[in-house]
Amino acid sequence: MSHRFLVMFSLILAGEAIFSLPFHVARFFRATMLDVFAFSNANLGDVFAVYGITAMLAYFPGGAIADRFSARKLLAVSLIATAAGGLYMATIPGFLGMSCLFAYWGITTILLFWAAMIRATREWGGEMAQGRAFGILDGGRGLVAAGLASIAVVIFSQLFVYGINTNDSGSRETALSSVIYFYTAITFLAALVTWLLVPEAANDPQPQKVNTFSRMREVLGQRIVWIQAFIVVCAYCGYKGLDNYALYAVEILGMSEVEAAKFTATNAYLRPVAAIGAGFLADRFSASRLMMSLFLVLAVSYNYLGFAAPGHGPSQVLLANILVSFAGVYALRGVYFALLEETKVPSKITGTAVGLISLVGFTPDIFFASIAGRLLDSAPGLVGHQHYFMFLGSIMVLGIVASAVLISMTRSRRQAVELEV
Repeated sequence: MSHRFLVMFSLILAGEAIFSLPFHVARFFRATMLDVFAFSNANLGDVFAVYGITAMLAYFPGGAIADRFSARKLLAVSLIATAAGGLYMATIPGFLGMSCLFAYWGITTILLFWAAMIRATREWGGEMAQGRAFGILDGGRGLVAAGLASIAVVIFSQLFVYGINTNDSGSRETALSSVIYFYTAITFLAALVTWLLVPEAANDPQPQKVNTFSRMREVLGQRIVWIQAFIVVCAYCGYKGLDNYALYAVEILGMSEVEAAKFTATNAYLRPVAAIGAGFLADRFSASRLMMSLFLVLAVSYNYLGFAAPGHGPSQVLLANILVSFAGVYALRGVYFALLEETKVPSKITGTAVGLISLVGFTPDIFFASIAGRLLDSAPGLVGHQHYFMFLGSIMVLGIVASAVLISMTRSRRQAVELEV
């Protein structure tokens, strides 16, 4: 039991630390980051699009690599390479430098890392606890993210307190650089923990025993895997949508930059509760039906936010919808890879299947931030944010449809197996 706990702890820490530099700084300190780097929303969106392009190119080959080599080595190397990029980010490079950095991170966070982590988690859960395995992974990652964000907010507020009163841009830059150094140190620490605690499993795949191209052809021919990938697209758009909540808090809810960072960091504590709860529900019922229900809740919530305005109607309802959207998105993240077991994707091709699902499913890294940035810049203020939430609501409707299709395909496959028996 203790061995299993240590392995999952390592996966949780590594799984969140590696994405802290590319995503946490912008998510929790967005308004400050735009100011310090002198970016518009569209500029920042385009930087994330560069990340998305290189990540997309890395997902599928990364899946094949995960089926061939030790997870321990893959995870540790990825974390060290990602942390090294943080040292450069702390120098506050310009648009070109940030674009190159995020292109580099698209490779370091995905090629050797992502599919290896998913494969290790699926093996940890076994046949009967996939929902719990992925729920604990994402819930634990959420707890780590929230805890790190809370510490980062303290660092930021201590160094930025004078900048609030004097509008001192130097204070603002120093505070943000300190936050970046903090996340860099955590990523290096995660590499060390992973190397020490994740064992060289006896059943790790051996390169000479794996026909990579045969497995790729097998995965590409499975329509049900493609449907799973589209579901992940919709769910991941919801997760990417959280990146603009800090800006919404500043521009629409009237919070300061520090208050907005605290607001989003506090809401991040919903992630472990929502993800782990969703994992247990997925094991009790089914991941696909749970996801369809979550997409429905999010569609309603986003469309409410798309029409709501502070000062019109009770503010408690608006805040409740923000909380619901956080919880719904985190619950979706907790279970979408549990679909692998529900749809009976063979375990021997887990890494390759994850590579394809991720290749398609995480394409929002390419287009979402750029579209969102332009929606916000084209209609500054409340109207831009309303358009943004309506955009998210329409994507959730597509998620409902995709989940219904997957449920139908899974039922048909199960019936076909029963007839053969």
